[in-house]
Amino acid sequence: MKILLLEDDQILNETLELFLTKAGYEVDTALSMEEAENLSFDNRYDLYLLDINLPKGDGLELLESLRYAEDNTPTIFITALRDMDSMAKGFKLGAIDYIKKPFNPEELLIRIDAKFATANISYGDIEYDGESKIIRYKGEVLDLGIVQFVIFEKLLCNCGSLVTTQELYDVLEHSSNSALRVAITKIKQRLNIDIKNIRGKGYMLEKI
Repeated sequence: MKILLLEDDQILNETLELFLTKAGYEVDTALSMEEAENLSFDNRYDLYLLDINLPKGDGLELLESLRYAEDNTPTIFITALRDMDSMAKGFKLGAIDYIKKPFNPEELLIRIDAKFATANISYGDIEYDGESKIIRYKGEVLDLGIVQFVIFEKLLCNCGSLVTTQELYDVLEHSSNSALRVAITKIKQRLNIDIKNIRGKGYMLEKI
């Protein structure tokens, strides 16, 4: 798989390039939005990894222009932001995931592998299309809202495994136990599923 990586931090850029290359991916790197634009026009990629915060422009702006040019390449955002508006815009543009700085490169690799291995998932009366980011419950399209959607997606794609409280906190604009409990409760009610609370550790969607 061929990846375009846009990250303006040169050390992180080189670290991710080395890590992904060792994992068997072909990687082109860019340090600026202009450089990434030129590479995207001259090459065909299977995945974009785009930083949101850049000295000139941002990854959201780049993805918007690529989508306007009918480039639908799957995209994962790299961000230090916890801005729900930015996250919502990214998903509306067709991003398949985001990863929050700082992160372990191994986590990025896991996310890439998981996203391309779990394009479609069925769970009881729920059907999830990972490419279109659509959730159907009993055949009807369901809009969970950005926060509940990302939390549910994390739990579903890691079905049978613990998702830590900190991972779920990263989705929330204002991290707190009460805010997370409210979001989890709403998901359980809307999808009629049981999400197990592993006290002091996190949550798990058990296999059925």
